Order: sequence, then structure tokens, then C-alpha cells
Amino acid sequence: MPELQNSSVVQQQHAGKPPIIEFRNVTVRFGTFTAINDISFVIDDIPNIGEFISVIGPSGCGKSTILNLISGLLKPTSGEILIHGEPITGPGCDRGMIFQQYSSFPHLTVRDNILFGLRMNQKKLHLTADQRIERVEKLIQEVGLAGHEKKYPHQLSGGQRQRVAIARTLALEPRILLMDEPFSALDEPTRLEMQALLVKLWYRVQPTVFCVTHSIMEAVYLGQRVWILTHAPGQIAYDIRDCIPPSQDVSPLVAQERDDFLNASRIVTEAFRKVSDAKETGTKK
Repeated sequence: MPELQNSSVVQQQHAGKPPIIEFRNVTVRFGTFTAINDISFVIDDIPNIGEFISVIGPSGCGKSTILNLISGLLKPTSGEILIHGEPITGPGCDRGMIFQQYSSFPHLTVRDNILFGLRMNQKKLHLTADQRIERVEKLIQEVGLAGHEKKYPHQLSGGQRQRVAIARTLALEPRILLMDEPFSALDEPTRLEMQALLVKLWYRVQPTVFCVTHSIMEAVYLGQRVWILTHAPGQIAYDIRDCIPPSQDVSPLVAQERDDFLNASRIVTEAFRKVSDAKETGTKK
């Protein structure tokens, strides 16, 4: 069995460019509760490549806290967070976030929901009206919403509404995509379909992705790397990557029957169990 990679493994930075994301000794406290403690990591900004990092861990370990910090919705109690070498000052269109709850605007059609961010940021993006429409129409086709453009969110299924959320976020082509259990409310067939769709779109747009999930199988299928957080106060106990097989052009059901996928799932499961055992014995990996 390949050796589990600890998060202390040194990551080499791409020469001449600051990291796309860097955490420096970041701690977050809510009153007397410490959500995450002294987390440091570096995600390199390599041209035309965006890493996909799945994040799993026990409930309350700070997974969503990390996403909220990167998005700029939350400030650390101590430590520093840099995007492209610059401190985060708040949310920005370079970072997109997709939540577990369906977040479409109820008074807008599918097309107008996807157009919304492009219209709000048209000065920053330097796109003409025709270019915005062209981008939206392409995304509607890619996420399988053709024929539903004029419908409102209440007329859509849960899977369709999450497709709208993904398309609206990717319309801005953010360099960082944050996903907080985006498929957990879906039935299993729809969830598998959405996983395959997300992998397809990620390979095209190539943002850096952080995806929080409670499913080890989903984490292994979606991610190039799997982070496992400890019980609160959360820290990165494992950063598993060498054993994770690529999933491009492979459906989730096919992937889950392959030996390389099953081996990676066993490795991640073993690491997760070690984190759980550390809680019970009062130690930390």
C-alpha cells in the first residue's frame, strides 16, 4: 500500500509566480471555540493547470470555515491569507462559490440567472453584450439546460437548479472555485451525473477547486488531492495525492469498479479512520 502523504510535505512553487492561494498560520475562533488552528499551506499557480482538492473530515472540523476564508466572507482570528500574493480584502469575481442549498434568484429565468454575474462585472470582464450572451449559451448547452432557458427556478428539479448554480459561477471563469457539499441534497443517480459534469467542466475551465464533501468515494472521484482534517480545532492531517487516479472521460460508476480507484478509496478511508481514532485516544496525527 502506498505511503500516506502528510500535509507537512513541502510543495514546490512555480518559478516566478506567487501561489494562487497561501495560508500562513491561520487560526479562526468563534468565542471560546477554535474552528481551525495554525493552518499553513501553499497552492501553486501553474499556467493552464488548476488543482482540484477534495476536503473531508469529521463534522465541525472547519471544512466550510476554510472555504469562507478563501472566499473573503470570513476573516481569520490570526494569521494571513494571500491570493496571488496579495492579502484578501473581501469577496471577488476571481473566486466563485457553490453552496449545498440551491441559490438561484427566484425572479430570474435560467438564462438571466447565468447572465447575472456577467452583467454585474461587465466593466471588469471587458465583455460585450454579444460576448456575454455567447458565453451563457455555451454554458447552457454544456450543463444540459438547453430548452429550459426561459424557466424559473421553481419550475426546475433540484439537479437542474444546481446546474444553474454551476453555470452561473463558471460564467465568470473564476480562477478559484469553492464548493460546499454541492451535491449532498441530490438523489444518487443525479449526484453521479453531476459529478461527471463537474469533472468535464473543470478540465475545460481549469480553476483551482476546493470541494467539501462527506463522501470518500466522491472525494476520490472528483479530486486530484484529498485533504483530511482533524477534529476541531481543525488541521490538515493528510494530503493524499499520488494514489488518486484521473477521472477525465470516466463515469463515476465505471471509476468505482476500477482497481486504482478502489485502492485510492481504501487509502483515504484508512487515513480517515486514523483521524477518528486519534479523537478517541486523545491524540492528534
